[in-house]
Amino acid sequence: MSSTAPPTRRDIAYRGFHLPADSTAGTVDERGGWTSPPVRVGFEVAEVVPSWTADTPDGCWIEVELRGWHGDTPSTDWYLLARWSADDRTVRRTSVPGQRGGDARVDTDTLTVTGATVTGWQARVTPRRPEGSPTGPVLRSIGAVATGRTPVGQGYEPVPASTAARGRVLDVPRYSQRLYAGQHAQWGGGGDSWCSPTCTSMVLAYWGAAPPPERYAWVQPPGPRPVVVHAARHCYDHAYAGTGNWPFNTAYAGLHGVDAFVTRLRSLTEAEAFVAAGIPLIVSAAFRADDVPGLAYDTRGHLMVLVGFTVDGDPVLNDPYAPDDDSVRRTVPRQRFAAVWQRGSGGLAYVLRPTSVPLPPPPEQANW
Repeated sequence: MSSTAPPTRRDIAYRGFHLPADSTAGTVDERGGWTSPPVRVGFEVAEVVPSWTADTPDGCWIEVELRGWHGDTPSTDWYLLARWSADDRTVRRTSVPGQRGGDARVDTDTLTVTGATVTGWQARVTPRRPEGSPTGPVLRSIGAVATGRTPVGQGYEPVPASTAARGRVLDVPRYSQRLYAGQHAQWGGGGDSWCSPTCTSMVLAYWGAAPPPERYAWVQPPGPRPVVVHAARHCYDHAYAGTGNWPFNTAYAGLHGVDAFVTRLRSLTEAEAFVAAGIPLIVSAAFRADDVPGLAYDTRGHLMVLVGFTVDGDPVLNDPYAPDDDSVRRTVPRQRFAAVWQRGSGGLAYVLRPTSVPLPPPPEQANW
């Protein structure tokens, strides 16, 4: 197949800002909040998903807002995507449901455009702290991925620029979420629902960035892997009542010294570039039991770690929905998996990596 994208290729663009390096790119208000410049993406936008990393001392939080732009003016109102804190002892980390206007609506972690023309976005982050607090939140990074309206063609698969990922499987540890099935139900129903924080824990461990044992000594009884319980609690979205909020997972990862953001990829060819660079990806798919050989269950949305590829290009996954750690590693057919990944989430992926590990060169329409 030609490396030129067919007309059905979805437009995707990511832009991130790292503070303080990019702080002068935006504006700072009297409260210490930061507003990005308008980010014009060059296509009509259907969805925008933000992600951020920040430090929030006890009792502090940040509020993350988005609005759409078209031309030289805003084309939607501001919408509140998150009230986020690193801990949950004094502030309830939460998305903000029920926001719907004539121009857009909030779907948990996504700004969905409905009645406006949007060809760009703008983010605003407001720090909050108790009166008299000597310290406040510190924003480390903020970005967003904008996705166009044209759906991905399921047959779209550009020729890879390199085959360096073929036959390469990264040594990501294998964690089963189901080891905690039926336990700690206060955080999204317990282990059977913890695919996202379990994947985030696997990748943090791969980078040597997992929280130290004293951070999760409160987990009682400790069970087989208390670090996953720690992740589930600290990714939990009180309004969504689950641990699968995408930017809450990358924000949790950012607390452990890695750069972390949410984006979308157009194909497994783009994913191969990350594996070739030594970077595993956390990917979201939706499927029925007969859609992908090797994934014999139904899910409306499930996170897995893409750890590598066979020599023939088939994806190798760490799938946390397994009865034990030994059963986590699975190899699946390339085209069948690509279809449920693109159809289920539009190719969504979490990217977690130390800043010392460079990202692969982005495509012309940069989505990382």
